[in-house]
Amino acid sequence: MTVGAKVYSEFYNKLTNTTKATLKQKKQELWDVDGVLHNQKYKFDLRPLKNNVKGGSFKTKADKIVYDLKDQYVVIDVKELHKYLKTQSNKVVFLEQLIPVLEWNIIIDK
Repeated sequence: MTVGAKVYSEFYNKLTNTTKATLKQKKQELWDVDGVLHNQKYKFDLRPLKNNVKGGSFKTKADKIVYDLKDQYVVIDVKELHKYLKTQSNKVVFLEQLIPVLEWNIIIDK
């Protein structure tokens, strides 16, 4: 099992009423699973960090992006993140900077 697969399955198990994305949906719509978290159904981007970076696209169909940290998952709202990025001159941001400025985020202990 690869690191990405491990993250995928551990977070996936925290959801209910799940549906995995097809290969086409993963590549074109950029989401991995939809499911219910805290009584709401969302599409989640579970792609792992590569070289401490998580790329994204304004064309994603994901509702939430999941960041896998050592002891917790941080779930960020995609629309709010995109709105924030459009106001910034630099499109590279650090997760530690995002958490206090975004209204919608969930931190889930592992």
